[in-house]
Amino acid sequence: MTLAAAQADAATAKREAAGALPDGTAVEAITLIAKGGVEARILTYGATLQALRGPDRNGKVADVVLGYDDARDYASHPNYFGVTVGRYANRIGGGRFTLDGKTYQLPLNDKVNSLHGGTKGFDKQPWRVVSVKDGSVTLALTSADGDQGYPGKLDVTVTYAMSDDGALTIIFGASTDKPTLVNMTNHAIFNLAGEGSPRDAMGHRLTIPARAITPVDANLIPTGELRPVADTVFDFQSGRVVGDGLRDGRDPQIVMGHGYDHNFALDKGLTTAPGLAARLEDPVSGRVLEVSTTEPGVQLYTGNFLDGTFIGKSKHVYRMGDGIALEPQKFPDSPNKPAFASARVDPGKPYRHVMIYKLSVAK
Repeated sequence: MTLAAAQADAATAKREAAGALPDGTAVEAITLIAKGGVEARILTYGATLQALRGPDRNGKVADVVLGYDDARDYASHPNYFGVTVGRYANRIGGGRFTLDGKTYQLPLNDKVNSLHGGTKGFDKQPWRVVSVKDGSVTLALTSADGDQGYPGKLDVTVTYAMSDDGALTIIFGASTDKPTLVNMTNHAIFNLAGEGSPRDAMGHRLTIPARAITPVDANLIPTGELRPVADTVFDFQSGRVVGDGLRDGRDPQIVMGHGYDHNFALDKGLTTAPGLAARLEDPVSGRVLEVSTTEPGVQLYTGNFLDGTFIGKSKHVYRMGDGIALEPQKFPDSPNKPAFASARVDPGKPYRHVMIYKLSVAK
């Protein structure tokens, strides 16, 4: 779905104050409300999807993304809940890459890696509201040349647009004044039973149309190969319950990732229009999430590092398995893996990634 299509049947947008960060910076919230009962609430801090609400098969509405009630907690206790991540989503090994013969060093905020743009990525900055109209909001951010070690002044936008069929389209755009890297995504963590449900998300059924993953080393950096998923716990091609393979210690990849924390190479590859990346269903509530993207990969993450120290919405304590992230993206560490699709962006050739979260109820 294009932005124009999303706007054509979109519902309404409501803009309101949402408190302030610990340093006093004001935060706004924009709620996109579809006639079909799905609502999305976006914060200007981190261009964050704070809430996504939808009905179950009995019409009971619940918020299906993990996060915080108070906007200031996203700054005080960051954990990537629903945020926009960039410049580079996922990991870059050693925090280093070479572009046009010059080597760049990034902050190491994930042991020996740079993760999700560094210590102060796009998720940890206030964004500007460009427009609120037709059931959509556009936010903007300027990233200076050298920000977090990346070259080039980058002008970034994120548009969230809601349609009445429950589809939330997210469009990332960026333009640069010198060659750089860009790989942006949304990092929502889902529990379709409801974020505070006593049922975790490991009973959800997941389908991913991917015949291969990019296996990782002990530092969770791709080895560079594409490994077939057939006859492994990574085979979600026909759908399987997530928890069935989560603790299968016979697979070294599960041991290294502390569960699923892996990129799937989508069969569709890099496309101009969004194609299906994943389908997640909670058989009890009947809620279904379909994730579509123009990007070639999707990272499956089962909340492995939620350890009970994160107190989320309504004072719920989040633990491993309480949610599932499905992050459309270029492959991790692609700047250091020439065989992977390039994340390079040049002047005059803007970056664009279109992804969709579609929330519905199974028939």
